[in-house]
Amino acid sequence: MKKKIDLIVSGISELVTLAGAQSPRRGSAEMNQLNIINDGAIAIKGDKIVALSGTGDIIAKYSAWKIIKAQGKTVTPGLIDAHTHPIFMGDRADEFEMKIKGATYMEIAAAGGGIKSTVRKVRQASKENLKKNAGQYLKRFLACGTTTLEAKSGYGLTLADEIKMLEAIKEINASVRVRPKIGPTLIPTFLGAHEIPDEYKDNESGYVDLIINQMLPAIAQKKLAQFCDVFCEKGVFEIDDSRRILKSALAHSFQIKLHADEFVTLGGAELGAELSAVSADHLMFASDKGLAQMKEKGVIAVLLPGTTFMLGLKTYAPARKMIEMGVPIALATDFNPGTSMTESLPIIMTIACAMMRMTPAEALTAVTINAAHAVKKADTIGSLEPGKKADLVIWDTPSYKHIAYHFGINLVEAVIKNGKRVI
Repeated sequence: MKKKIDLIVSGISELVTLAGAQSPRRGSAEMNQLNIINDGAIAIKGDKIVALSGTGDIIAKYSAWKIIKAQGKTVTPGLIDAHTHPIFMGDRADEFEMKIKGATYMEIAAAGGGIKSTVRKVRQASKENLKKNAGQYLKRFLACGTTTLEAKSGYGLTLADEIKMLEAIKEINASVRVRPKIGPTLIPTFLGAHEIPDEYKDNESGYVDLIINQMLPAIAQKKLAQFCDVFCEKGVFEIDDSRRILKSALAHSFQIKLHADEFVTLGGAELGAELSAVSADHLMFASDKGLAQMKEKGVIAVLLPGTTFMLGLKTYAPARKMIEMGVPIALATDFNPGTSMTESLPIIMTIACAMMRMTPAEALTAVTINAAHAVKKADTIGSLEPGKKADLVIWDTPSYKHIAYHFGINLVEAVIKNGKRVI
């Protein structure tokens, strides 16, 4: 007798499972190994995957309340965005135009724009308005195939405003559990060390003390964030201050990440390795020494080519070098109102392929199983395997290669999250 389940997706042209990896995939051979089942099918019960095999095998063993026929389609794991800033107010479209006319990121920041302009708007906003503003973007993430999203604070820069942002993330997540059609699952990150606020411009060490002595203990006590991140950059939080903040975060049981070596070779990659961070992100100017240390410590490189692209810069993170060295790589949007205003991981995959010479398979690995490791959720998401969450995307294309190749449109036909069709 056939086993009764809830859902079968059958007749899949390419069922891209990415199954079998117990750690982040490294090197070209591993990152190009997608473990594809042709004419495949998935059996789902509740929010979990029960089985994957050829369509004939699944249909012979299971009967379902609902069957989705996916002939000529590709199915992948739900995409995972491992670095975003989705809680903000307003926009910085004017700054985009300024950059086009020649202003640099640092020049705009020095004139009161950049992160600080968003901080002013967030401080004035209610938590409800922050949630409402984020909602429009989260729906677009889901429509583009993203089922899990790392979400940072960092536009408050006071204890009260950072808590306000993190509480907004927590409450959105509670709503997503009840109404999964409204957006991806959010993984909260505290980024109080995103910028030196104006009121501390002549007392940077005082702001670092505020983060260490007040923000981290309060946020840890309220259990509002899984990760702590620092913008480790020249003129912002340099190596010594970043180390102090991140070591304090570890003492409060946060897992740690850092923005590293985005604009200059500062030593952020080395610091990430020294502290065994989960990830070091950006890395356009990371040293070979730092990358080698990251490889040895297993620190994941989260690369953000959308930022380089939108800023009109020439230097992308050296993805091919990293892959050849064996550094584990993930890709993310860096969605934020100033330097990467996109909710589309497929567009990021295209940029990664065209500008960083990653293969389509490497790019897909970087937004699924490796991204799952970058947010410490690879035991439940990131690949399609029995027992894992039934988070998957049905693409209107017969091959995964088209996801990065056919750019500028949304090829997502359906998104299934926790076993339910949400798009």
